[in-house]
Amino acid sequence: MKQLAVERFSPDLLTFQCSFTSCDKNSVRGSDCLHFLIYKWQRRHLSMSDSVEEFLQGHNNLMPIRYSYSQIRKMTNDFKDKLGGGYGSVCKGKLQSGNLVAVKMLGKSKANGQDFINEVATIGRIHHVNVVRLIGFRAECSKHALIYDFMPNRSLHGYIISQENSPSLSWEKMHEISLRVARGIEYLHQGCDMQIIHFDIKPHNILLDENFTPKISDFGLAKLYPTNDIILSLTTARGTIGYIAPELYYKNIGGVSYKADVYSFGMLLMAMASKRKKNAVTQNSSQTYFPFCVYDQVLDGKEIEVEDATVDEKKILEKMVMVALWCIQVNPMNRPPMNEVVKMLEGELESLQIPPMLFLYPEETLVNHVGDDTNPTCSSSASVWNL
Repeated sequence: MKQLAVERFSPDLLTFQCSFTSCDKNSVRGSDCLHFLIYKWQRRHLSMSDSVEEFLQGHNNLMPIRYSYSQIRKMTNDFKDKLGGGYGSVCKGKLQSGNLVAVKMLGKSKANGQDFINEVATIGRIHHVNVVRLIGFRAECSKHALIYDFMPNRSLHGYIISQENSPSLSWEKMHEISLRVARGIEYLHQGCDMQIIHFDIKPHNILLDENFTPKISDFGLAKLYPTNDIILSLTTARGTIGYIAPELYYKNIGGVSYKADVYSFGMLLMAMASKRKKNAVTQNSSQTYFPFCVYDQVLDGKEIEVEDATVDEKKILEKMVMVALWCIQVNPMNRPPMNEVVKMLEGELESLQIPPMLFLYPEETLVNHVGDDTNPTCSSSASVWNL
């Protein structure tokens, strides 16, 4: 153990040790202080490695392969082909089999390697056509890496941002992507021995393979819960601004559940719709919250204008918007579960009911406690989705 501890010392720490000792070498008190600082440094780094290693030893039945740092350097050609990345960096690599991979080198974790553990614990235990496949990982010292299938068409974000000359997808393909993402989230919620709540569904985290098949990725914020847990224990909000469900930061709305992912999926649909629509928000109402504008159009029975769209394509857009409006309800009880979302996207537009009125702030509406059968925010013709 002593040798291992010495190998973990950084050059900065050794420099600090020398300077500290030379300045105070005759002071027993200074020596004790130095030893204490070294001990604290070791504990901080060992605790993260120990927590990760403890997790891996307890889950050695997981499918991913464990790689060494030298193997990762070799497969990435010394990390030459950078693909970007949020926390940490992502590089393109190639396995000995010839298969291309994306290698995510994780940055310093603020939660004892919890982001790494979340990824391996969730993706490592499942296999679904619409969830990115975790091939392997590296867990040495405090440096961790995750190895996934390579997605040549990058993320959905690049196909819905409003930029000139950006690549575009047909409405049929956009609808297909939304349906497949919904099936992937449904599987996370109901298809595993544990329910997996992603907590960060957004365009950046929907990757597209060579056939534009969507893959849900980035499970660094995910949580696993027993399938019979209706209300989840969560102390802090997690996710991306614009996609976070309101109950994660407004405590008076109700408990946190898998409905948080439903809300994020609804905002994902809205992001897809806002890129593809034309003049849905006029110049005079440019500051209006986009879902409000869409809801008013739906309520008034007006068509959403789409440039060069056929009648069938307009119906596809309107159906996606209608489903989105159901998913982004402030009250979690009014949101459909993902299996119902899938049915809505698979069905006909005419079969969908108009969702309850949207509210920007929870104070604007009466909020019921979870488990209450009454629902004053819904009209008599609207459905109430139970947890």
